[in-house]
Amino acid sequence: MRVTLNYNGVSRCRSGGGSEPDRRSARVLPVQPPPSARAPPSVQPPVSRLLSAAALLVAALVAMPVLSVAANLLAGGTGDTWAHLVATVLGEYVLNSLLLCAGVGLGTAMVGTGAAWLVAMHEFPGKRVFEWALLLPLAVPAYVLAYTYTDFLQFVGPVQTGLRETFGWRREDYWFPDVRSLPGAIVLFVCALYPYVYLLVRTAFLERASGMTEAARALGLTPWQAFWRVSLPLARPAIAAGVSLALMETLADYGTVAYFAVPTFTTGIYRAWFSLGDRAAAAQLAALLLGFVLLLLAAERASRGRARYHDTTGRRRPPAGRRLEGVRALAAWAGCLAPLAVGFLIPGALLGRLAVAEREGEFGERFWLLARNSLTLALVASCLAVLLAAVLAYAARDRRRLLPRIAARIVGLGYAVPGSVIAVGVLIPVTRLDHALAAVWRQVAGTDPGLILTGGIAALVYAYLARFLAVALQGVEAGLGKITPSMDDAARSLGCGTLRTLGRVHLPMLRGSLLTALLLVFVDVMKELPATLVMRPFNFDTLATQTYTLAADERLAEASIVALAIVAVGLIPIAVLARQIAGRGRGASP
Repeated sequence: MRVTLNYNGVSRCRSGGGSEPDRRSARVLPVQPPPSARAPPSVQPPVSRLLSAAALLVAALVAMPVLSVAANLLAGGTGDTWAHLVATVLGEYVLNSLLLCAGVGLGTAMVGTGAAWLVAMHEFPGKRVFEWALLLPLAVPAYVLAYTYTDFLQFVGPVQTGLRETFGWRREDYWFPDVRSLPGAIVLFVCALYPYVYLLVRTAFLERASGMTEAARALGLTPWQAFWRVSLPLARPAIAAGVSLALMETLADYGTVAYFAVPTFTTGIYRAWFSLGDRAAAAQLAALLLGFVLLLLAAERASRGRARYHDTTGRRRPPAGRRLEGVRALAAWAGCLAPLAVGFLIPGALLGRLAVAEREGEFGERFWLLARNSLTLALVASCLAVLLAAVLAYAARDRRRLLPRIAARIVGLGYAVPGSVIAVGVLIPVTRLDHALAAVWRQVAGTDPGLILTGGIAALVYAYLARFLAVALQGVEAGLGKITPSMDDAARSLGCGTLRTLGRVHLPMLRGSLLTALLLVFVDVMKELPATLVMRPFNFDTLATQTYTLAADERLAEASIVALAIVAVGLIPIAVLARQIAGRGRGASP
């Protein structure tokens, strides 16, 4: 007997020798949708609807600062402030921002890609150390580098003083580059931000270009030709992504450009807000800066065109690196050591020397108060960020609902918005809400509650979430990608409901991803300066703001201990990444 299935899902039985259909009642078989089209079994419809509503609310709150800035784009500033800015300094803001982006983009691409190519495709002494050590400059904020090298390279610093004492020079006898300049800022940004490019491009070389490179070598290309014609084109998306991250950090920076007296959009926003007292003008500058960031993202996307980058060799095992010896090995070693030394080793040693010379300085009751403030903000913001990211990721996991996935993408853009823009976008609506709440409180209770939101840390934590929630979301989504619908099916078949599946299946598998996301947000909040400077409550300082204040007052020795604390905290996620890289390196070794 042969069994067939009609398009309407009705099965009919036919005997092996006859042509007439069996007149017995047909059995209707339900047609099941493919697993990818179904929502994960652990997310039941009521829970899914609740998660979707929560995801939309979170996305709206994250988007509100940007919408607030955009709403003030056409607003007129008081006292013709905007006309004054356009006539005097706006062109300088645009030019310096363009030059910064061009210099930092080219520099990070060259340094990061070169270092990644050396450690991924070659074998030389010290390679295993450089694989993870090249990430260490990420722990040092760019503004800390600026303060450190200014003290080291200024006229009365140890370098120029040593030159004068050694050669008997006077001031007019020699020329020395000024680190407090636009070129100096570009060099320091490159040294601080090249690990973004290095980390992504190294992975691309190992996972995407390895098989293609071996095929190119088999066809007779030299190693240099294989790099230019195969490895580099295949790594282009990773290079573009790393450079984009570096440029976003550059445009978001305030401490470095303010200390070097380089007028940019970020310094202009701060000046318009505090020096000129015009929030509308600050919002207009913030809107232009936001447009600048969006233009960079659009340009990076358009530069790819319709090109696609795929490795069709099917090989995922890292290749055996080309062994370098003699002068070539020494050159590779020096090429990796140079950015590491400038971005981490030298500033770390200089900060340590200043801290030892200061000895007591800030390392007292004031230091512990600053540390408590910073740790409180970082802990509250990181825990809330991971919780909200989990809600967003679970809501977006339901493929039948489009709005939660759109909400997750909106939140993902938050990291591209500079902290100064977030600060302006948060303060304008939240301040109005604060005054409205205070008015209602006075009518009901008859007392003046003061500023409820902006008078404490609530508004500041909100700004951190709008800025760094995307970081936590990426970590949680990466963890959820390892949980397949079949795992949820197995849990449901064993009688586990939604909460039991979450507690007994999902959380154990997500523990590492959640911890990594929490650490990344924690460190980002500890280092964040522009939004904290604008939004911190009165008489409330953090390690970052105190470092900036002391450095601006030329009290670099006192700032060294506080800066070292920021660097030490920044080393925590770097240690996690280093351990993963070292583990993969051991696994890949023959």
